Amino acid sequence: YYEATKVWQDMRVGDALTLIRESRNAHDSLAVRVEWRGYQLGYIPRADNRAVSFHMDRGGAVEARISKLQDHPNPRQRIEFEVLVRL
Repeated sequence: YYEATKVWQDMRVGDALTLIRESRNAHDSLAVRVEWRGYQLGYIPRADNRAVSFHMDRGGAVEARISKLQDHPNPRQRIEFEVLVRL
């Protein structure tokens, strides 16, 4: 929801997202930032970031992609994405 309004019209279901680990984030030491083509969209929700950050911290590969786009007044509800963890 950070820069999503700038690029909303260009995003498509299936587009790859970049996940960036932010272990030094002042608000959440398990933070994982979500970007689309260099634009920051937000973070994996705190309730869901533990397993992803744990895997990333150990050098594990993760992928993410947009699974749903919907027009919604709440920017946090506009983009759904899935995270794939390679074992």
